Amino acid sequence: MGLVKESLRKILIRGEYDEYPEDANMHCTARLAEMLDELSKSLVSSSADDVKLGNFLMEEIRVLEEAKGIGLPNFLSRTAFLTVLHKKVQMISETPVEFMIKVWGYLEGVILSVLTRHCDNYPTLQCSSRRAAGNLISRMKDQSVFRVKEIVQTEKYADYTCDPEYISVWNRFMLQKDKFISTVKGKQFDMNKVKVTSMEIETFGKVGLGHLENQHLAEQAFDMKMRLTSYWKIVLKRLVDSMALHLLFSIQNLVNNDLELEIVNELTGYGGGIERLLEESPSVAGKRDRLLKSIKLLKESKEVLGKIMDRIAVIE
Repeated sequence: MGLVKESLRKILIRGEYDEYPEDANMHCTARLAEMLDELSKSLVSSSADDVKLGNFLMEEIRVLEEAKGIGLPNFLSRTAFLTVLHKKVQMISETPVEFMIKVWGYLEGVILSVLTRHCDNYPTLQCSSRRAAGNLISRMKDQSVFRVKEIVQTEKYADYTCDPEYISVWNRFMLQKDKFISTVKGKQFDMNKVKVTSMEIETFGKVGLGHLENQHLAEQAFDMKMRLTSYWKIVLKRLVDSMALHLLFSIQNLVNNDLELEIVNELTGYGGGIERLLEESPSVAGKRDRLLKSIKLLKESKEVLGKIMDRIAVIE
């Protein structure tokens, strides 16, 4: 167990791979970092706004219409904001779960490989330790999936950050507001005196705005879109950071405490585990019985032969 734990500390915690220099799959810290990078890119791509001609801000306007209440008209509705946020989080809710399942599948393969190598001369111990490790990893995977689902659910129903980047990015986006309003109201003209009906908006590229000309909520919708875009960058980073920290914490516990305890319990805690390890396999037991019978037969033969030799000596 000491050898197993040291190997796992090397490849899972310290990032050393001198025991597996040619096996890239066992360079675990690098592989885990790659998986996290893939997760981050997947979350960004799967939640990207599909801006098509004639649909920019229309979803936000629809939500604002349904969230109207009796009150001053120039206050952004928090209900509307949370509604759109909930929809965006729901779009990516399965991605973190799939990531955790994939990571624990990878970790299971690595840990079982290490156990097999160090227990290679002890087949009965190898079987018990692999079974214990498999049970432990299955439970830890379920715990991680539950934790990730909880994190995702939290993002659906709460909008908060102390990250100053949210305000700075939103302020930068809102510098485009005046040009946006002028374009929507038909006050922007190109060099040929033709009314401009589109503009470049940061992160969205060139979008058409002609369909917003008669939309009285276009200004509020623009504000909400920019707020949500600024906040969404933080949500995605927070999801990845939370999962990375949870994963590192779980790996530390598994290597330093949980794995050894699980294997010891498997060996000693259920139905005389140590006694089971000392039992011979049926083939070995059969061979031992045959050898013991052969020894007994040889001893008897020796005694008979000795008596015969004594008789020959007396006759002579």
